[in-house]
Amino acid sequence: MICKSVTEALSGISDGATIMVGGFGLVGIPENLILGLRDTGVKNLTVISNNCGVDAWGLGILLQNRQIKKMISSYVGENKEFERQYLSGELEVELVPQGTLAERIRAGGAGIPGFYTPAGVGTPIAEGRETRIFDGKEYLLELGLKADFSLVKAWRGDGLGNLQYRRTAQNFNPMMAAAGKVTIAEVEVMAGIGEMEPETVHTPSVYVQRVICCDNHEKRIERRTVSKGVV
Repeated sequence: MICKSVTEALSGISDGATIMVGGFGLVGIPENLILGLRDTGVKNLTVISNNCGVDAWGLGILLQNRQIKKMISSYVGENKEFERQYLSGELEVELVPQGTLAERIRAGGAGIPGFYTPAGVGTPIAEGRETRIFDGKEYLLELGLKADFSLVKAWRGDGLGNLQYRRTAQNFNPMMAAAGKVTIAEVEVMAGIGEMEPETVHTPSVYVQRVICCDNHEKRIERRTVSKGVV
């Protein structure tokens, strides 16, 4: 379904929902959907995302607005408010190795309840959890992740929900699109039905319930560096 507004696209998201949000750092994130989610005022969200944005952008906006109860992520180092809320006990955090996080999401979308991985064995992550020995090596059981809603960002989409990603937006967005009960896609270009060549479709329409085309994307830089020249 093509939505006419961000408000329409986000309809049905309520307090306590589990939400996946695609992208990597500040790249490939559904900027307008995040801003719209802030405006809804929903709270006690469990958010599954690679990171939590920065203090003034991305998921950091929801964090500052006290809308996130729990984060499941792999990297949190760019957000001082994240650190403050975690250390004060306001925010529950589940840290997952980045590759494991990606695979847990992929497994959830594929209907795989769990898998074994060597990542995390012998670390605090494995304490009190099931492990097994395969070929003489210890592996840790990880469970697949699913969400009530997945908010993803694609470069191009059509009215059926077929999506095409570009560059870094291919991190987490495709697998999250498959792992949400309701997947909401923010796209930059709306193609006509039949215009997208099959080989360009990264996420088939069967996984996507709502599409909204937005033309205002800031695409902020997470950490700006300036060249000092070559000596």
